[in-house]
Amino acid sequence: METGAFEQFFGELEDPRQSAKVAHLFTDILFLVVCASIAGAKGWEDIEDFGDLHFDWFAAKGLFKNGLPVHDTIARVISRIDSGQFQRCFIGWMQSVVELSEGKLIAIDGKRLCGSYNRENRQSAIHMVNAFASENNVVLGQIKTQSKSNEITAIPALLTMLDIKGCLISIDAMGCQKEIAEQIIDGGGDYLLALKGNQKELHDAVRKALSGAINQEVICLEKAHGRSEARAYHVMEAGSLTDNFCEWKELKTIGVALSYRQTKQGKESLEYRYYISSAKLSKARFANAVRSHWAVENSLHWVLDVSMKEDECQIYRGNAADILSGARKLALNMLRAETTRKVSIPRKQKRAHGSTEYLEQVLTAGLGKLSKN
Repeated sequence: METGAFEQFFGELEDPRQSAKVAHLFTDILFLVVCASIAGAKGWEDIEDFGDLHFDWFAAKGLFKNGLPVHDTIARVISRIDSGQFQRCFIGWMQSVVELSEGKLIAIDGKRLCGSYNRENRQSAIHMVNAFASENNVVLGQIKTQSKSNEITAIPALLTMLDIKGCLISIDAMGCQKEIAEQIIDGGGDYLLALKGNQKELHDAVRKALSGAINQEVICLEKAHGRSEARAYHVMEAGSLTDNFCEWKELKTIGVALSYRQTKQGKESLEYRYYISSAKLSKARFANAVRSHWAVENSLHWVLDVSMKEDECQIYRGNAADILSGARKLALNMLRAETTRKVSIPRKQKRAHGSTEYLEQVLTAGLGKLSKN
């Protein structure tokens, strides 16, 4: 894999340093961070150690002609990168290598970076809003907020950067806003929005319309991980709701997902989740979309925390936390794209750390094999 391809995607990023004080090329440092993230690096010293162990490989590519930067230099450069520019480069990369077929689901969901809590000024840990293509199993983009409540403003900004034409966009109740629904329609997509008390009138109307239908559904009981679970789904046309709630653009379908759970200790819970959509959804497609949105927890958040140890990364300086979060997601996308070895993400990372030949395979896969029809 040639580094020129990497520079193509991150070429618009501005070097935050004064040109007179530059000893190491900006793109060299950024390339090192992404490679080290693929290999499982969790902090600045890990990144420096990875570069030192594989310095000959980097040098053979024409990188680091003045030697390897120390971890303090790497930290200083990465923490000063413009977050907005980085996110645009991230999304541009994904749009160039990921092909989403008509109607595919993009789940918008947030995750807190626990390790980004700033102990010096007691600033809260940052919250990342992610766009995840469920069927392709890749992160399409991310944007930073300072709290979960700010998702209402972050989601429109993220949608503006994404190509959502022909896609179904699923968002939890925080993003159930008329303006967001309209933006998705104007962008050529369809919305599937969870309903809760923040849209009380609509929530109550949907619940009333579906109240009798869910009782007619057959509920199948499943046993897994020491608990019994059952799920049922129902959809129907929005009908008269489109007249009473005409401000919800192109509203066509309402649905409910019922979830029952019983633990080994006998504790029971029953939950109803209500949804609205601009798409004409069959019960099967609705059920698949709801499950796919929930799956983001296991397919993305769990992997970032358990396999890539994201919450253990105690970095909060400047913009470093969200830049490194983006580097981890690029790494995860590329590790999943490399399919010659059917092993876990941690095993792939260990192999990439020990073998630059395998690292090359991962980088090459990330540049051209993320598409899935």
